[in-house]
Amino acid sequence: MTSDSPKLQDVNVRENIPLTSPGEFKQRYAASPDVCKFIYDSRETVKQILKGEDRRVIAVVGPCSIHNRDIAIEYAHKLAALAKEVSERIVVVMRVYFEKPRTTVGWKGLINDPFLNDTFDMATGLDLARQILLEVNQAGVPTATEMLEPITPQYIADLITLASIGARTTESPTHRQMASGLSMPVGFKNSTEGSLEVAVNAMKAARAEHCFLGIDNDGKTCIVNTVGNDMGHLILRGGRLGPNYDEASLAEASALLAKENLPSRFVVDCSHANSNKDFTQQPVVWNDVIRQRAAGNDTIVGLMLESNLKAGQQSLGPDPSTLEYGVSITDGCISFEQTEELLRNAFDTLKGSTT
Repeated sequence: MTSDSPKLQDVNVRENIPLTSPGEFKQRYAASPDVCKFIYDSRETVKQILKGEDRRVIAVVGPCSIHNRDIAIEYAHKLAALAKEVSERIVVVMRVYFEKPRTTVGWKGLINDPFLNDTFDMATGLDLARQILLEVNQAGVPTATEMLEPITPQYIADLITLASIGARTTESPTHRQMASGLSMPVGFKNSTEGSLEVAVNAMKAARAEHCFLGIDNDGKTCIVNTVGNDMGHLILRGGRLGPNYDEASLAEASALLAKENLPSRFVVDCSHANSNKDFTQQPVVWNDVIRQRAAGNDTIVGLMLESNLKAGQQSLGPDPSTLEYGVSITDGCISFEQTEELLRNAFDTLKGSTT
């Protein structure tokens, strides 16, 4: 291209900032052999539940999004003690969500903007995310997260027990391909409209072999060949037409999965459209789904709950130092005290059932 030729590439790109390769990054924040074994065992437990070989219920609980390291670690230590209490019937996994899909614009999560001030220091965000994951696993709590950016898994996926693909990205071919190569079980949420077919199609796609462009452990662009992930599962989160956790909706989901020759087992998200986007209604959903499971509906293998140290939601303003400690800056969450009550009551209900 000559000096007087028009610019044809990166016209709308301000800057490219190099990142440390995934391999170097994971050496800097390496998991100990004990943590590696814990994550491996946690994944195997979740797989056994999804296969129906372990009769316990998965409870994925925690903040809508992680925005503060101290809050996350305090929550993890509280959850670790509670998880031991209910472990005979419930396998507790902590929501450690670092990436937030936005309908238009807004804060995209800790990895994207760790200082909450539009400086977008993603190198620091990845550092912080991996450190938090290490500490949560060291506390004895398995972790769950949403996989949003296709590059991110190379930096943190080895520390994740359970992944999910969100309602906005379940239909994305890129995310289905990515899921086919992930090393842990992956949940696919039904679409924001409420369509189950979108998630079922994603499960089928992720079970297949794929070939696509990605990066390797050295950070080099490469062709990724996957063998497929047969641990995909459906997550019911309601839709624009309303909730889908009632008995009729669960029967419909089970029938659809069976029709497509997929395991008739799924997770119910107590938040989002299932609670009509009102965090205070999550316990209503939780209690009803636990009741159905205790009554014999073993297609229900898990529940999701948005919970933080304190109840509620606050807006992210221009000064992050004014934020109230322990309160969500994205979707509203129930308090940890209410989470304790729900898990203990669920334990008692499930312990008294025949399932």
